[in-house]
Amino acid sequence: MNGSELLMELLLEQGADLVFGYPGSAVLHIYDALYKYSDRIRHVMTAHEQGAAHAADGYARLTGKTGVVFATSGPGATNLVTGIAAAYMDSVPLVAVTGNVATNLIGRDSFQEVYIAGITLPITKHNFVVRHVGELAPTIRAAFRIAQEGRKGPVLVDIPKDVSAATCGGAPRFAPSLRKPIKSQIDTIALYQAAQTINAARQPLVFFGGGVQASNAGEPLRALCARGDIPAAHTLMAAGVLGRGEPHNLGLAGMYGNFSANKALDEADALLIVGSRLSDRVARDFTQFAPKAIKIHIDVDAAELGKNVPADIALEGDAGAVLAQLLPLIEEKSRLEWRAKIAAWQAQNYKPDDDDSVLKPHQIMQAIGEIAGGDAIYVTDVGQHQLWAAQYARDLRPRSFLTSGGLGAMGYGYGAAIGAGLAAAARPVVHITGDGSLHMNLNEACTAVSYHVPVVTVIFNNQVLGMVRQWQDAWFNKRHAATEPERRTDYVKIAEGFGLRGFRCTDLKQFKDAFAQALTLGGPAWVECVIGREETVRHGF
Repeated sequence: MNGSELLMELLLEQGADLVFGYPGSAVLHIYDALYKYSDRIRHVMTAHEQGAAHAADGYARLTGKTGVVFATSGPGATNLVTGIAAAYMDSVPLVAVTGNVATNLIGRDSFQEVYIAGITLPITKHNFVVRHVGELAPTIRAAFRIAQEGRKGPVLVDIPKDVSAATCGGAPRFAPSLRKPIKSQIDTIALYQAAQTINAARQPLVFFGGGVQASNAGEPLRALCARGDIPAAHTLMAAGVLGRGEPHNLGLAGMYGNFSANKALDEADALLIVGSRLSDRVARDFTQFAPKAIKIHIDVDAAELGKNVPADIALEGDAGAVLAQLLPLIEEKSRLEWRAKIAAWQAQNYKPDDDDSVLKPHQIMQAIGEIAGGDAIYVTDVGQHQLWAAQYARDLRPRSFLTSGGLGAMGYGYGAAIGAGLAAAARPVVHITGDGSLHMNLNEACTAVSYHVPVVTVIFNNQVLGMVRQWQDAWFNKRHAATEPERRTDYVKIAEGFGLRGFRCTDLKQFKDAFAQALTLGGPAWVECVIGREETVRHGF
């Protein structure tokens, strides 16, 4: 076999039977091998390499498996950069395989040559350049291991064209001992200190982030909250870990969170931080974050412990493993006084007014939940619609709210929704987007149509770049520079041009009827929602 056929065997060995990508000159041998292996490895060709990277990301977030994306050299490789960065910022396991010019042409400014390993060095966990076909097997195996171990993330493997064409004797036997053992030793002293701090607290709070989602640690988290009667708030990346109606779930905290969740952070005397890096969207002022609390920080990445907010007690380890060891040390208690305070703050949470004669963002999200049901998977782009979805989506499940939280990449949603849709096993996939974001990725409608992916795209159309315009209202005296593009896009006609069904809605009844019908089509659809320019996202600070 040649190097490309060996690559296929290695993908199958690693359990990767779905690949997203776009062909080109430097990956011709790889795509020829894909053709030969098409009965075992499915390839999905997107409209753009960025869409392919986001699709692999969405697939990985939903399934927990490593997403795989292929791209050719030069512009194909550079088009992956935003998708790789989004996966890196949100700790998503991804292996990106890029082709490159032949080894004898590297460094000669050859056609479609870029040093993609250097370009992506700051946004990958690791990257490799394979210089000889004999290096391919250990490299691919290492890439999949690195993507999944510890704090998950993307790995890039660059394969020159002559390496993908070179003959070889097949894959050397896979030795499990090549896998690096996952660190499981937890600091016992710090663990007991953490338990003592929580047990002694009158107003303890759990604050959890995407690390709990990544480690599937919802059950030990839920058990700890119930045992100690401890309320919990979460970041955007942890939406769905606890259900909206669960008694200890205070919901979203941070810049766009609930008043009550942020007030609880201000008043807590002990704070258990699990799997969150405490970014600036969570801690507006790092020096004043949870100012009254003794802070216990759990994270699989030691570099995050105390990086933004100093930790009094630090525990390095997988969120699920640490919570499982901490749970038996937590005393069973009822904290009625603390819960009563929080209930009083919850009564002050912002509640938007209903108006069925127009389309209000919170009512759109409520209707989606009612019609799509509890199995729905929500995938968002970035902007006001993203935060309305996080604030008002109902019945979220673990790994069912996919969004670009760290990088905040407009254009993330359609590709990610396609990736999730191909792995969703008949669950409804709802792509929540805005008119600004959709103009960055609407080309992927052709992918949804070609592969008959039943993604329903709900477009919040206010004909402005809503989130930036909202900031201009607040901080720039309503000087709307470049945020009112005055586009005249007809989304129904464009949808029909791509070969999918389009709907346009101006009131709640129209939306409910259109959305319900879209879900029954068995293929992709667009539902445009005309909303007012003055609709804003409420701040939690």
